[in-house]
Amino acid sequence: MVDLTINTDVARQILTGFIRSEVTRVGYSRAIVGLSGGIDSALSCVLAVEALGSENVLAVRMPHKASSRDSLAHADLLIEQLQIPNKTIEITDMVEPLFALDPNITKLRKGNIMARERMIVLYDQSEVFKGLVIGTSNKTEILLGYSTQFGDAASAMNPLGDLYKTQLRQLSRAMNVPVPIIDKPPSADLWDGQTDEGELGFTYELADQLLYLLIDQRYSPQECVEAGFESKFVEAVLKRVRRNQFKRMQPPIAKLSNRTIGYDFLYLRDWGT
Repeated sequence: MVDLTINTDVARQILTGFIRSEVTRVGYSRAIVGLSGGIDSALSCVLAVEALGSENVLAVRMPHKASSRDSLAHADLLIEQLQIPNKTIEITDMVEPLFALDPNITKLRKGNIMARERMIVLYDQSEVFKGLVIGTSNKTEILLGYSTQFGDAASAMNPLGDLYKTQLRQLSRAMNVPVPIIDKPPSADLWDGQTDEGELGFTYELADQLLYLLIDQRYSPQECVEAGFESKFVEAVLKRVRRNQFKRMQPPIAKLSNRTIGYDFLYLRDWGT
């Protein structure tokens, strides 16, 4: 078994410092988090509160009529624990007219529409609250492409993107995220009974073990098989990582000049950090 244990004290210090630095260096002092009731958004919220102060973090719950009641209850648990400003904005009436345009609309399309609608709401509220949107996607999801482009994958910054799901659970326990949130099956809460691992077809724990070898340790697929993973599983995971590379990048720009954004022009010389 691969050891994915992290030093939670060090991770906590680095990630809160990251949030504080990224928010303040562009002239802001506040942040906003879409609180789903799941572990990822809960940890992002806890980190933001520790970095910026409870009064400077707005939690926004955005349920749909098909959302689990437990999700709202779990989000409430965290809001009460942290004593932070919060809003509940239901998205049902925003998305249902679009669903109704096509009687053959699939669950996947509905899920993508809801994810993007929630990000519209978050960015609108970020203007009201004058805070930057904090991301909630972990390293496992990003590598597997298990997110909606311009939906839950969008943010001004992401403190969780270099934490595998297994490591995210460790840090969540260390930072006192409520136990019911940590222990429940991961779900995007897009329809009744939906779970991440049910859709993926494998557990996050197993995926983390393999991804760590493939990505962090630069193992070849054959070396992963020799380490004990089934070849079909290695193939399936590698295919997802390759296929979803476009989700991990800004849209590529065709190069015409000497300094093209994203190629030659990457940052301001006088950025100040």
